[in-house]
Amino acid sequence: MRRSEVVRVRPVPRRVLLPLAAIIPAQVVGLLWPAWYPWILGLSLALVDGLGVHYLIRVARLGLNTLSCRIGAVARGLGVVNALTLMAWLGGAPAWLWWIAVGTHVGGMALLGASTVIGPLCRLSGPHRQAFVAEMLAVGAAGVMVVWFAGLDPVLLSGRPVAAWSIVAGLLVADLMLAMAIAAMLLRGMVTYWRDPITVLITGMVLAILADTRWANGLPAGVERLVEPIGGTLVVTAHLLLTLSPLMTVSGVGSVTDRPRRTEPSRWIAYIPLAALVCGVTLLLVVIVRTAGWLRWSGLVVAMVVMLAAVAFRYRLSIRSIRAQAERDPETGLANRAALKDALARVVRGRDPFAVLAIAVAEPGVRHSMTAVLRANVRAEDLIARIGPDTYGVLLTDASVTGEATIAAQRVLAAAEAEGIVCGVGVAVARIGEPAKTVLRNAEIAMSHAARSVTPTFVIHEASMNDRRALDAALAEALEGALQRDEFTVLYQPIVDLASGRVVAAEALLRWQNRLHGSVSPATFIPVAERSGEIVGIGRWVLEQAVRQLAAWRAAGADLSVTVNVSPRQLQEPHLARDVLTLLAKAGVPASSLVVEVTESAMVEDAVEVAVLRRLRSAGVKIAIDDFGTGYSSLQYLTRLPVDVLKIDRSFVARLDGTAEGAAIAEAVIRLAQILRLTTVAEGVENQGQAAELLALGSERGQGFLFSRPVAPESVSALVARRADLAA
Repeated sequence: MRRSEVVRVRPVPRRVLLPLAAIIPAQVVGLLWPAWYPWILGLSLALVDGLGVHYLIRVARLGLNTLSCRIGAVARGLGVVNALTLMAWLGGAPAWLWWIAVGTHVGGMALLGASTVIGPLCRLSGPHRQAFVAEMLAVGAAGVMVVWFAGLDPVLLSGRPVAAWSIVAGLLVADLMLAMAIAAMLLRGMVTYWRDPITVLITGMVLAILADTRWANGLPAGVERLVEPIGGTLVVTAHLLLTLSPLMTVSGVGSVTDRPRRTEPSRWIAYIPLAALVCGVTLLLVVIVRTAGWLRWSGLVVAMVVMLAAVAFRYRLSIRSIRAQAERDPETGLANRAALKDALARVVRGRDPFAVLAIAVAEPGVRHSMTAVLRANVRAEDLIARIGPDTYGVLLTDASVTGEATIAAQRVLAAAEAEGIVCGVGVAVARIGEPAKTVLRNAEIAMSHAARSVTPTFVIHEASMNDRRALDAALAEALEGALQRDEFTVLYQPIVDLASGRVVAAEALLRWQNRLHGSVSPATFIPVAERSGEIVGIGRWVLEQAVRQLAAWRAAGADLSVTVNVSPRQLQEPHLARDVLTLLAKAGVPASSLVVEVTESAMVEDAVEVAVLRRLRSAGVKIAIDDFGTGYSSLQYLTRLPVDVLKIDRSFVARLDGTAEGAAIAEAVIRLAQILRLTTVAEGVENQGQAAELLALGSERGQGFLFSRPVAPESVSALVARRADLAA
């Protein structure tokens, strides 16, 4: 995620935090009355680990890292056994319970670390899996050296009982697995920002390692370190964070569904295996010096240091080479489109003036000649990139006015013509606050205009050039990250019972306010979101908001249902039904209070989509057909599809004028609904005459400006109360 983006994080529901919140005052009580603390510690760990098992199972049911979560649930279950057996042992139970407590703790921590490593190991394949295994071996080997030097060796030399050093060995192996798990998450780029569930999980693992280290250093009298308040609080905090991570995931905090994509790992993370090598060799050198073996082994030590420096230097060169190859076009050696975008982003962040040239070559097969022309006629500090099979881009730094950019364009055109190359050049100068992608797109739009000319020429971008396709591209670009920037809001338009005038439902309507495009109509951006795939994440967010608001209304005593539009693209998602039912269960509202609204054409295009709707309807969710009569109207479809509500399109309502001709279609839809025992909702009711005629025709419900425009949730509550008073 870019730093400039505002991260939208939803709060964890209070009801799921209450059991965890009770642990904090319990720790305070333990600090005030230390004699009680062993029992408080045991109960706290049992509760926290039990909740950890519960939420990890729920995450697994959501289909997120199922295998890892199931193994993690087993690990946390061992933690519950550890807490209970520890309490029993402290209460005077047989000594063998102590070994069960230690064994379950060691096994639980080792399994927890393994669960995180197994996930990417199963998902990756081929060279990627091999690279991951190599990275884990490097980190693990360094960890073994640290464990041996700082843990096992001092215990073995101290003459402590076998039981003591065997416990230390087990703890260090478990902590080694946790360390490898942390390295795995970092190397996979899973850490995005500090409030992410993954970051909370890593913090909990780090605290668990510190707690084990503190305990191991106190053996054989380490039990006192565990059950006294300071050490115990450290353990409880670690386990609390380990439980909070899956709880946040289940509650939707920082969910991966909220983000279009995760960021790549930071560049420093790629050096973790090298850091492990340096750590291991450094430890070996320390051991040699401490054991007075310097004179004997000095030649080997010096050679090892030189070898390590050479390996590190070669490793750094390899990383730089890989990155350079990823940013270069293999045929011409120029930068590629991704490298140009990165350079544009850096210039925008630095607030430096710049312009972009986009160049289209008319005939293929001259890429090497064109590359030579560009290199000879562009300044060394400017970036040349191949952005398509026969298109090129040039980033002109310090070009603040159109004149400076056009001079460069004329120079390129003249040199290309001298080489017999026909091309067209588009010119775009960055405006203040304009995103880098917009400038590049503007240059390409101008390039397309120049390419249509019969003679080689350049064209300067103007706002009037932005045709519909360019606008769609701009909207698709702006939609990326719109959720994270908190640009969407949900308004609600009340649906009224025509006979009584009461508000019985509300339709959730999405609105988008973008800083560049302003207020964008849903009719404009929804189709773009459909084509780009952004509608999946946006649609889930709307569902979450609507269900959460429904729960709030019902908690306040308003017996309402809520209608949510689901797009054809969402219906193709295999987990849509499961996600909807999970949201309803989390909010604690009945499925019958949610109406999923789809267009008529969406219901007849794909059997998979119909199957999703059937599953929702079988669980109690109502299904509504929007704009009925304007699409593929068919009695055959209507009788076999899972439908509860027909919505009469506003175009038919607008024809109601008190005549038989005006009411013909609306009446036909209402009669059809009555025969099939479906509820009808008339859209676009704007005057009292239309409402009265619809009621006379037999329509049960209506929505439109006559009753209310789309409003904020609190306005719906006020309207419900006001209309209830009028009806009474």
